[in-house]
Amino acid sequence: MALVAACSPAETAGVAETAGNAGASPSATPKPSVPQGPPGVRPRKGEVRPIARTGPLPPVISSIPTKRKVVFLTIDDGWEQDPGFVKQVRDQRIPITAFAMRDAVEAKGTPDESGGPARYVGAGKWGYFRQLRDAGVPVENHTLTHPNLPLLGHDAQKREICGAAQLVKKELGARPALFRPPFGNYNTDTLKAAKSCGVTSVLLWTATVQPGGKIAYQVPDKKLHPGDILLLHFRPNLARDFRILVGKIKRRGYELGNLQAYLDAATPR
Repeated sequence: MALVAACSPAETAGVAETAGNAGASPSATPKPSVPQGPPGVRPRKGEVRPIARTGPLPPVISSIPTKRKVVFLTIDDGWEQDPGFVKQVRDQRIPITAFAMRDAVEAKGTPDESGGPARYVGAGKWGYFRQLRDAGVPVENHTLTHPNLPLLGHDAQKREICGAAQLVKKELGARPALFRPPFGNYNTDTLKAAKSCGVTSVLLWTATVQPGGKIAYQVPDKKLHPGDILLLHFRPNLARDFRILVGKIKRRGYELGNLQAYLDAATPR
């Protein structure tokens, strides 16, 4: 068992016709270039070392094996549904992967208010995650109720993971392929259950993002490293903290990567 501390379609742009070119043909009016495909840098050929598989179960991944100065942003749960966060992700084409937990998305239980008083708990529920999906955010699996999975038997773990997978598919149209165990805790039963629920990789992290955009490292030198996976949560003041975090990463010379593209390169089938 491992224990780790801590949990679009391309936009189109139209060109308004002005009085000066009202008679021009459509082909005579230049249109701005719109980036195509999912956001985030993608791996160069041969950049990523393969992650060794030790058997038929999904690999457990906490970082991507690359020397390029690229890191990956992930966000868990779904309590604080801040519209400013969606706007940043969409307008700036910031790559991020969300791991949705049913009870948080649907505001069942006690919200995470470690970042301050909550303002947007359950404000949009699954509609909020549809906005994220449409902004290019993959929405992955983080269980139904956020239990400490190794304390459960295989069947109970399977209900948590498969139930969440089915719900995400129902609400968002795509079945998750990635799974993040609550608290980073898992055992062999977790991996077996995850595989039976369609999971191809289990994702952990190398650093967490705390209120105020502060990075809490899990390495002695307290620095970002190529391939790091950062963990955020849907907490109060998310839009502010996210803006601080992205600025900090870029000032340190790192790019933001497309996690799925790097996983595809690191786990060839």
